[in-house]
Amino acid sequence: MQENYSIKQNNYKFTQNRELSWLQFNQRVLEEANDSTLPLLERLKFISIFSSNLDEFFMVRVGSLFDLKSACPDDIDKRSGMTPSQQLEKIYEAIPPLIELKRNIFSTVNLELRNHGIIDLKYDELDSDEKIYIKQYYKANILPIISPIIIGSHHPVPHLDNKRLYLATFLEDKQHKNSIGLIPIPDALPNFVTLSNNETLRYIRIENIIMQFISKLFGSYNVVECVVTSVTRNADISFDDEKFEDVASDFRSRVTSLLKNRDHLNVIRIEISNVISESFLARLANIASVDSKYAYVDSCPLKMGYVFQLQDLLNDNQKKELLYTPHTPRWPESINKNHAIIDQVQKSDKLLFFPYDSTEPFLKLLSEAAENKNVVSIKITIYRLASSSKIARLLCRAAENGKQVIVMMELRARFDEANNIQWSKILENSGCQILYGVEDFKCHSKICQITLRNKGKLHYITQIGTGNYNEKTNTMYTDLSLITASKSIGEDATAFFQNLLVNNLHGQYKELLVSPEGIENSVISLIEEQIKNGEDGYVCIKINSLTDCELIEKLVEASQAGVHIDLIIRGICCLLPEITGYTENIHITSIVGRFLEHARIYCFGKGDKSKIYISSADFMGRNLHHRVEIACPVESKEMKNELLRILSSQLKDNIKASNITSDGVFKRKTCLSKLPYDSQDYFIHNTIHKSTYFAEKKFTLLEKLLKFLPFSH
Repeated sequence: MQENYSIKQNNYKFTQNRELSWLQFNQRVLEEANDSTLPLLERLKFISIFSSNLDEFFMVRVGSLFDLKSACPDDIDKRSGMTPSQQLEKIYEAIPPLIELKRNIFSTVNLELRNHGIIDLKYDELDSDEKIYIKQYYKANILPIISPIIIGSHHPVPHLDNKRLYLATFLEDKQHKNSIGLIPIPDALPNFVTLSNNETLRYIRIENIIMQFISKLFGSYNVVECVVTSVTRNADISFDDEKFEDVASDFRSRVTSLLKNRDHLNVIRIEISNVISESFLARLANIASVDSKYAYVDSCPLKMGYVFQLQDLLNDNQKKELLYTPHTPRWPESINKNHAIIDQVQKSDKLLFFPYDSTEPFLKLLSEAAENKNVVSIKITIYRLASSSKIARLLCRAAENGKQVIVMMELRARFDEANNIQWSKILENSGCQILYGVEDFKCHSKICQITLRNKGKLHYITQIGTGNYNEKTNTMYTDLSLITASKSIGEDATAFFQNLLVNNLHGQYKELLVSPEGIENSVISLIEEQIKNGEDGYVCIKINSLTDCELIEKLVEASQAGVHIDLIIRGICCLLPEITGYTENIHITSIVGRFLEHARIYCFGKGDKSKIYISSADFMGRNLHHRVEIACPVESKEMKNELLRILSSQLKDNIKASNITSDGVFKRKTCLSKLPYDSQDYFIHNTIHKSTYFAEKKFTLLEKLLKFLPFSH
């Protein structure tokens, strides 16, 4: 008889803490910067991405744990059995080795960049002419706008902005009394100053310039020590208690007010650029109102966003050598560029695979809808928009042309709240009807419905995607977009928007799976169907994160029943695979590469009877229980084959793929005797729409699926 597979009853044998899993994933991102086959500036970008990821992790996840520690100190994590304090202790223990790894990789990459003429300079490395130029630049452009502060009895402690760079000094007056001096680096200053840009790019970061002249900024005080520092604040604004007002603009104002509070929440980390005395550190920590044990020494630049500005300063030869070969998304072969998109979709479903396919077909579809006399309405959910959004402009044009345009604008998309507020005003001014979501539930679904009236009958074109309506991220993230004229899906989309308008989260749908109620229960039922098939059962899930306990337990049950399970999980994975008696039939792959893996695909079963969905939802409690999400079935045999090619390619990857091991570590796959295979590179050069992948033999859907199963091991 099988053991009970409950997480708690089995002492967390097959699960791990989500925060520690995320740190393992971010280490994998950092390790990408250590890949000598990548162009050098791209490696530097991965260090920057690692750093910004870690910043957000502290602001959101660590911040939430501090809140939980305060409110519910005895709360037990369902996946690891740890209290909030124990989780925080483990997190803070895990950070120093990551910082050390980052320092070593940064040092290596920076040295190699120097050998290629990209030189991050210290002041004492400048030649005489450069020093003259920097002194003049400092006097003319920096000195007039910086504001040194001495903290003492007559100078109250200033507020330290979240993630702003400061130069901090340990001062001594003539009576040998110590004070702290601070210089906030204003946003108006550039991140660095370029000194030459011919065959070499020599630059000096702004903090290193100010540091050189710091001894002259505090009058009669002697500068004993100085350091670059930055604080990280808890930025996890909770909207759970925010109630919608009768007037939408009131809610918009409330969110705007909450954003102002983000920069005033508690400090949870302090970073310093070099080792300083204990007394200096103690005073800095006191100013920041944080325990000094939460201070980290990081000799790398404390803000690395400047890395992405360097590429614009490279000459053509440097770009070829130091950056990825430019990738231009292609117009998909399955869509005729010269014919109306509306007409083509009404004949057959279309699938776009970003960033390999262009977003232009969808933009053309919206443009046609804005002008087509038969279109009566456009309805869309929006979570994150580009700052200069073509999609939003097309929606404005449609409204101005008299179409009914309903936009479900989610104002609570973390760190995009301000951008969404601004766009909501523009859309509203153009005549769009704006909704601001459902109380207590973020709307994370990606759905757009175009309704046409032709000869007295209504017809629908429905687009459902896995990623945001954001042209910028569509070139950086892998995502899927299904465009269909299916009547049943169109009717479900109509019901979905009607339910949103009246805050009804309990709607019934024929085809679509809709959370907070529909996705988890349906996925459990679909897994149970495979459990009945025993060793002939098959499940393949591609998502970003897996934390949901109910689904973890159901996957364990399926593994115990002999079902073969392939999981492709980019980031957090609380399930530990290949543990005897529990998860020995579960194999987990993670891909970190040039593009951020973001598409979600659910596949249940083999052959022509397999059931495949694309979705906006990861297998996380927040997605399945506290957000409005959609999973859409893919019925077309051609579309199914295209999705299977994606899954097959990812499971075959042995260049950018890692396996998650039974102890939760991301372990890079090795090529061994197999030919090197990079799934992202494959799709840069090959399309899912007219693939020669199976050209030598006309495989049935079952044979194609069986073909890729061994690649998961």
